[in-house]
Amino acid sequence: MSWKITALAPRLLVEAALIAHEDALDWDHDILISGSEVAEDQPDDWRLEAWLSRKPTKADKAALAALFATEVPPFVVEKLPETDWLVTSQQGLEPISAGKFHVHTPDHPASEDAGVVDFVIPASQAFGTGQHATTAGCLTMLTHMKAQGLVVRNAADIGTGTGILAFAARALWPQAYYTASDIDRVCVDVVSGNAAANGVPMGSGAGRITMTVADGMDHPLIAARGPYDLVMANILAGPLVALAPDFGAALVPGGHLLLAGLLETQEPGVRAACRRAGLRLAGRIVRGDWSILWLRKRPIR
Repeated sequence: MSWKITALAPRLLVEAALIAHEDALDWDHDILISGSEVAEDQPDDWRLEAWLSRKPTKADKAALAALFATEVPPFVVEKLPETDWLVTSQQGLEPISAGKFHVHTPDHPASEDAGVVDFVIPASQAFGTGQHATTAGCLTMLTHMKAQGLVVRNAADIGTGTGILAFAARALWPQAYYTASDIDRVCVDVVSGNAAANGVPMGSGAGRITMTVADGMDHPLIAARGPYDLVMANILAGPLVALAPDFGAALVPGGHLLLAGLLETQEPGVRAACRRAGLRLAGRIVRGDWSILWLRKRPIR
C-alpha cells in the first residue's frame, strides 16, 4: 500500500465512522481503514487511517468523508515509502501476556515463566498477532473459560487470521477437533506457516487443525464437522450480527460462543442478535473500547 489518509477526531466520531464503514455495502475493499487512540494518555483523541495502493481520488476522499455523519475532520494525505507496511507495522511490537498465553514476534524472546504457553507470530498479511486488544481479550477469556470447567471436544475458529485463537484453544483442550476458516485465501498459508513455527499439527484428526476458506459459516466442511461445543469469532460487529443465527445453529445445546471485534458501543446490537439466536451471556471482558463476549446456547431441558 503506497498511500495513506489520516483524520484526527474525537473517539465517538471515529467510532461512529467505523460503524458506518461496516454498514457500507458498496464499500471499495481496496480501501482498508482502522481506528485507534492517538496515545494511551489521550483516550478521547482518536485517528482514522485509510490505506490505498493508488493515489486517492476525489471519490475515495468522498467515500471516507461520508463515514462522518455530523462533522468531517480534515484529511492528511501522504505517499508512503515502498515497503511492506503490514509487516513493518508489526515489527518491534512489545510482547503481550494474556491469560495463560504469551504472544510475541520473532524480534522478542519466548517467555521463561513456568506454565505459560508461548506463541511466536511473525508479521504477516493477516490479522491477529495478539497485540490487538480484542485478540488479547479472547486469550484472557479462553483461559477463564477453561478455569470455569469448560470441556471442549469440537471447536471452530471463524475468521481465524493468523490462527492464534485456534492455537490457544488447542493448547487448553489438546484432544479436541479444530476447524479454522477465513474469507481471505492468504490465511491458508499464514496459518500453515504459523502452525509449523509453533509446533501445532494441521490435519483432520483429534488435536489437529483443519483450515479452509469460507465466507462466515457458509462452507460444506464447516457444516460437516459440526455441531460444535465452542465457536470463536474475532471479526467485526456487523458480520457478528449477521452470523448470529448461523452460530446458534452450529452449536450443540449448551454450547459456547466467544465473540470479539466489536466496540463496547456495538455490544447491545450484537447481544440482541445473539439472544434472538437462543444465546445468552455467560461472561464479558472490556479491553479499552472493545468488548469480548462469552455466550452460551440454551441447553435441552
